[in-house]
Amino acid sequence: MFNPLGMEKKMDRRKISAAAKKIRLLVLDVDGVMTDGRIILDNDGNEFKAFHVRDGHGLKLLGDSGIKVALITGRSSQVVARRAAELRITDVYQGCHNKTEAYEQLLEKFVLKDNEVAYVGDDVVDIPIMKRVGLPVAVADAVYETKKHALLVTKNPGGRGAVREVTDLLLKASGKWKELMNENNKT
Repeated sequence: MFNPLGMEKKMDRRKISAAAKKIRLLVLDVDGVMTDGRIILDNDGNEFKAFHVRDGHGLKLLGDSGIKVALITGRSSQVVARRAAELRITDVYQGCHNKTEAYEQLLEKFVLKDNEVAYVGDDVVDIPIMKRVGLPVAVADAVYETKKHALLVTKNPGGRGAVREVTDLLLKASGKWKELMNENNKT
């Protein structure tokens, strides 16, 4: 039961693990998930966002494991396009006023079912997709309504390691974690 005073939602670890084993695609919101949600604008029209390096490394590891990654965001930003390119994420949907349309395109493109997708969100616009996917995730500082629809609420807030929690969970559930760690520890 979720406590509106900020206590963590009690999560069923067995359900989370079972759902995570089926995931073939991780879909992320950007602002508030990959970033802390702040948008910094300067007088010259430049936009600044901060991304957590460990989140990025986790996304690269996930991609290397064969699990696809996509971004769906309501805003459009050159910063997001650049970060996605750095992380080798090619499925990037920006300026999405209806995120479900982009989600449908991803399902069709990768020939997936809802239960093969994990989605990480932080706000009410993410709920329609979260209601459908096999592993709906809310970041720790997500709004109350979004947390209600999550099977998993991260310990870390958006932009501060929440994505890495999800990537590590998916890698471990897929059985790829040990293999990736062995490859990274070779001299």
